[in-house]
Amino acid sequence: MAAALASRCCGRPPLAPNGRGRRSVVRRALSGEKGNSFSWKECAISIALSVGLITGPPTFGWSAHASALEPVIPDISVLISGPPIKDPGALLRYALPIDNKAIREVQKPLEDITDSLKVAGVRALDSVERNVRQASRALSNGRSLILTGLAESKRENGEEILDKLALGLEELQRIVEDRNRKAVAPKQKELLNYVGTIEEDMVDGFPYEVPEEYNNMPLLKGRATVDMKVKIKDNPNVEDCVFRIVLDGYNAPVTSGNFLDLVERKFYDGMEVQRADGFVVQTGDPEGPAEGFIDPSTGKSRTIPLEIMVDGDKAPIYGETLEELGLYKAQTKLPFNAFGTMAMAREVSLTWALQF
Repeated sequence: MAAALASRCCGRPPLAPNGRGRRSVVRRALSGEKGNSFSWKECAISIALSVGLITGPPTFGWSAHASALEPVIPDISVLISGPPIKDPGALLRYALPIDNKAIREVQKPLEDITDSLKVAGVRALDSVERNVRQASRALSNGRSLILTGLAESKRENGEEILDKLALGLEELQRIVEDRNRKAVAPKQKELLNYVGTIEEDMVDGFPYEVPEEYNNMPLLKGRATVDMKVKIKDNPNVEDCVFRIVLDGYNAPVTSGNFLDLVERKFYDGMEVQRADGFVVQTGDPEGPAEGFIDPSTGKSRTIPLEIMVDGDKAPIYGETLEELGLYKAQTKLPFNAFGTMAMAREVSLTWALQF
């Protein structure tokens, strides 16, 4: 999910390797609500979409990186700043619609362990130890505020995860004291998964109203996990591969809902990649004269609005680019300088739709 969503996407999520997708099966949706005319099954989705430029663990460790096909923003615009974001898990945690300072104070030093480990040798452990102590102190001091921030229906689960987080911090402290550098990153990932679960348990319902004009479109009001099964052609060393995608309907409900609806309709099943040039890998154009998905209820190509969630805003911007609004330095919740970004094509360029 990234900065600007497709204004006329024609159902083309791009990122795909040179391969053919396999049959898709809906499995589980997370924290989702029904949008109009969208039938949900509580499951993740195995989609027949080919994906490329991806390495790393299947859950949050994607390293795909795609870019715009052509630069369409003037040089004076500064819509991307800083180095590429290499941890989509952190991006997703920070993109949740919550406002609980106490849990964020636990999260930040745990996220910072990644930078601490960039120091060579065991010297990194001194910095990691400071991170762990800071996170432990924040959890101890802020536990009551964290519990207060949990949705009432999720409080019991949140308390259980908080206990696991506290125990895990003690274990990480012992790992550091034993100077076991190799064990730090796996434990950090485990603890951040606990933090992410707690933060998800703080979300109670959908945080804003989608404009009425889009209510007839399939909407994702929450997040969904998607398992992507791909087959690489002409490569005897690689059989079926499965990649995991997180669709963020909190920040892109129309675009995410559209994508899931197309998956449910098996739009991508068996579809081959149309472009793979080392710069971007793109699929989504069906065989025949049609461009994109033809909605059987209208007989016309389905198009969706440009949908951009700016950091600090309560709801997405629709129908206008940040440049058109003069927001050249605005930061988006789903930036397209992030590794593991999935996108949808607009008529004039490739912009960003979904983060996985």
